[in-house]
Amino acid sequence: MTDECLRVGQKAPEFTATAVVDQEFETIKLSDYRGKYVVLFFYPLDFTFVCPTEVTAFSDRYKEFESLNTEVVGVSVDSEFSHLAWIQTDRRSGGIGDINYPLLSDIKKEICLAYNVLDPEAGIALRGLFIIDREGIIQHITINNFAFGRNVDETIRTLQAIQYVQIHPNEVCPVGWKPGDKTMNSDPIKSKEFFAAVE
Repeated sequence: MTDECLRVGQKAPEFTATAVVDQEFETIKLSDYRGKYVVLFFYPLDFTFVCPTEVTAFSDRYKEFESLNTEVVGVSVDSEFSHLAWIQTDRRSGGIGDINYPLLSDIKKEICLAYNVLDPEAGIALRGLFIIDREGIIQHITINNFAFGRNVDETIRTLQAIQYVQIHPNEVCPVGWKPGDKTMNSDPIKSKEFFAAVE
């Protein structure tokens, strides 16, 4: 990984890469999604073990992301040809089948480096996940090590919280917040209303 630390609140690094979309090769840029939220997630390699469980889980929940004005984009250091072969392999045989979002090829490892998720010894990406808002600003970052996967429910919950506070700039979301739960006012006096109501 690089010495520079990418942080929330910063502009997401732009990229242009070849992706597999509906079993076709397309050139994808991050800026193509301006005006939408983006869940950009990195995974180590095609044809491995934890990775297909994550890639297919995000695909199976894609309509929920779409309903939240959000695009999902997966990235690994594999070639677009490897991505295509993985997509064309049935899930029961270790493939992922057709998925509902682009898989980007970062064979030169430039995107992994820009997002500071490349493990230099392994030469592959850690399980980084970035939620990028409509203006291209990073709002959330998580990075898991290789051996354990991420949680799609938590990604959606975090995305919903980000969207809520961006629409309601004087409110903040407490621990475990979900749509419909109480929020609190970010004013020191007004926030006491929330704490007074907590049992």
